[in-house]
Amino acid sequence: MEGVSYQRFPKVKIREIKDDYLKFELRDTDASMANALRRVMIAEVPTIAIDLVEIEVNSSVLNDEFIAHRLGLIPIVSDRAMDMRFSRDCDACDGDGPCDYCSVEFKLDVTCNSDQTLDVTSADLLSTDLNFYPVDTGPRNSTTGIDTSSDQRGIIIVKLRRGQELRLRAIARKGIGKDHAKWSPAATVTFMYEPDIHINEDLMETLTLEEKRDWIESSPTKVFDIDPNTQQVVVCDAEAYTYDEEVIKKAEAMGKPGLVEIYAKEDTFIFTVESTGAIKASQMVINAIDILKQKLDAVRLSEDTEEADDQFGELGAHLRGGGA
Repeated sequence: MEGVSYQRFPKVKIREIKDDYLKFELRDTDASMANALRRVMIAEVPTIAIDLVEIEVNSSVLNDEFIAHRLGLIPIVSDRAMDMRFSRDCDACDGDGPCDYCSVEFKLDVTCNSDQTLDVTSADLLSTDLNFYPVDTGPRNSTTGIDTSSDQRGIIIVKLRRGQELRLRAIARKGIGKDHAKWSPAATVTFMYEPDIHINEDLMETLTLEEKRDWIESSPTKVFDIDPNTQQVVVCDAEAYTYDEEVIKKAEAMGKPGLVEIYAKEDTFIFTVESTGAIKASQMVINAIDILKQKLDAVRLSEDTEEADDQFGELGAHLRGGGA
């Protein structure tokens, strides 16, 4: 693109990546882009969640509505959610379901036949589609009921005593967090400006060792420490700084204004992304970028929005590559 240099594109560096956790740096952009990405991850990345429950038998201590609510909040592995249709847009079933294009059916049939309390959990939900199953339970088949990959028992739905029974049918549909929190794939999505901390070494040397320790302890988080060899105050963890300004106020109270200067790098952000387990944290970011690009395509009116499209394309490529 004429007049746009590669250096203006955002850059990303993956710091830590797990299935349900991702920490990365986003550089060379501004807060509007960073916050747009955060909001899309929370509210507009689609997942599958139980939306309709038909209870046939319920002799447990919980009423039908309570159980239906608990079922709706169970995260369901939704790797294929982006490829499914929203039920309101499905012409195959007109949103009434069940439908292979817009919904997934689950069944639960549990009876307690012993004197010991029986835990009914998300592992007892049997899906008609092995691609969709509650988190931490592994795929299960509605016909065989075989758990093929996990020994975990999942999330407790209700407890049954002898003679009590719960039998139901549930329909899971595609949705987004903007419609209901049960569809949000994000447990937590936060970002912070990267701190830029400068210690006035000359002014610091006018303090005694005890005064240095007193000043360091004024910070509620461990940002500074004393080098055991040189006895100088050093920055041990800049990112632990919470912009509380306690160390600045302490320096002023000690009669040493300017002892430390702390700035926020306004073009650098540190993201922390935690997933509910419905989709991987890295995939959540990639899906959010794809959705944001679709929005930009819909409203592209100027070269600036085209530039933003290209910028997020670069970010997505970095995340798919799994590194800087």
